[in-house]
Amino acid sequence: MKHIIITILFFVSASMPVTAQTDSTQQAKPLKIHHAEPLYMDLIRDLGARKGEKEWNVGYGIEAHKDYRINHSFVEYEFSPVNRLGLEVEVPFAFYKSAHAQEGAEIPRNRIEGLKLAAQYTFLVSEKHQMSMAGGYMHEFRAHSFYSIDHGRGMLKGNSISPFFIVAKKWGNRINSMIYTGPEWEITPGESRRDLFYQTNASMHYVLPGGNFVGVEVNDEFSGTSHHTVLRPQIKLILASNLSLGFVTGIPTNSRTDGMSFMTRVIFEPGSRLAH
Repeated sequence: MKHIIITILFFVSASMPVTAQTDSTQQAKPLKIHHAEPLYMDLIRDLGARKGEKEWNVGYGIEAHKDYRINHSFVEYEFSPVNRLGLEVEVPFAFYKSAHAQEGAEIPRNRIEGLKLAAQYTFLVSEKHQMSMAGGYMHEFRAHSFYSIDHGRGMLKGNSISPFFIVAKKWGNRINSMIYTGPEWEITPGESRRDLFYQTNASMHYVLPGGNFVGVEVNDEFSGTSHHTVLRPQIKLILASNLSLGFVTGIPTNSRTDGMSFMTRVIFEPGSRLAH
């Protein structure tokens, strides 16, 4: 409980407005390399984020499994209270539907998946090597299904803790590569469970004139008993200076248990301009 309270206080204090003295001479903005950001495993904030940046994301997706289909949706808010530090709050939802006309297959129940709080700090921005590196931490308060809550189970089911590391590099003006990796522990006190997963997410993008891009992510997840790999071709379209739209298709390498998926993401940066 102590680490949960500390996490909440951290995000509350970071989101409070900060007042500072202004100088007649405007300070130069810190160096920032504009890397293409993956659309599925997106970052907490741009690498090398600058103070005052903020962004809203709203998404919807469909994911097929052997016995059921998942309709995903999410709302997330990203902001930078100081240079190079990004914070994020996300609320994801999941709604399940049987993949067969006849009933019988057991499927998960509808739920708010939880509340995700995350922080990311860019500790290296190298103009010479066109490279950025960052580390961060994500904490998810996982919720019970609506059915379980209605039957007295309470809201909180467990917690997930995920430290992560990111390295990104630009190869010339158009090609961008990135690796996002780290472990994830899922802790479920009511079931006396503590599961460990490890994720490696690699991506490559080609940025077109105007900031549009095409690319692919390779999402790998390992545990003691399973290994899942999903290829995610994707495209990002710039609709306005601060508004863009992303489309992602998921192609699993193991089609016996996992099916195709699709996701779309609306990205809005109030009061700023997209630059890539």
